Amino acid sequence: MSIRQDTRHLYLQVIEQIKRDIDAGVYLEKEKLPSEFQLSKSLGVSRATLREALRILEEEGIVTRRHGVGTFVNPKPVFSSGIEELDSVTGMIQKSGMIPGSQYLSAELIEPTEDERRRFSPYPLHRLARVERVRTADHQPVVYCKDRIPEGLIPIEQIREADSLFSVIEKFTGKKIGYAVTDIEPIGYHERISPILNCEPDQALLLLKQMHYTKEDEPVLLSSNYFRADKFSFHVLRKRV
Repeated sequence: MSIRQDTRHLYLQVIEQIKRDIDAGVYLEKEKLPSEFQLSKSLGVSRATLREALRILEEEGIVTRRHGVGTFVNPKPVFSSGIEELDSVTGMIQKSGMIPGSQYLSAELIEPTEDERRRFSPYPLHRLARVERVRTADHQPVVYCKDRIPEGLIPIEQIREADSLFSVIEKFTGKKIGYAVTDIEPIGYHERISPILNCEPDQALLLLKQMHYTKEDEPVLLSSNYFRADKFSFHVLRKRV
């Protein structure tokens, strides 16, 4: 189908047409798109125009281009959340109508690093309870979590049994987690974590590093959460000032 009758830049028309075709089921999730030659011919555009459109679609996370193999449609994220809205992983999974679960890998007391001591300052830090676990949605692994909590804040046996650390912290301290300072880092294949999350070799992860604070500005939880990028998407509302 030719799209030359539209007066906008051709690559923008190509982007919208491919998105429409994906939404209509012409191209299915994880399915390979036609070759560049076939696709440019059917759309009535040059291969250079098509490549620019595919480049932008890849940046948007709509497709993945594999060198020498082809272009594939990415699955749509199951979980979507505004990054400005602080919610637990448990809460995000529940809001999507799925059942949250946890697979514990380890829970131990460790000596904090200098960086961790700085992050928890002015909390009088001696040792940290470090917990590593996999969060599941309907029994499928979707997030790998590394959590660090000051020793004595909550019993470590309670950490092992909890799905939501937010709830356990609030139960034992009587204080509500009010906000978190978050760094987001997209990363590629992780040698240890990606296989645990059943990721494909070219599948990306989203790493959220978060220090959680109570409403009284007390640091209580330091997390490094690795989200499957094909399952989770995060967005932010930005207002003009």
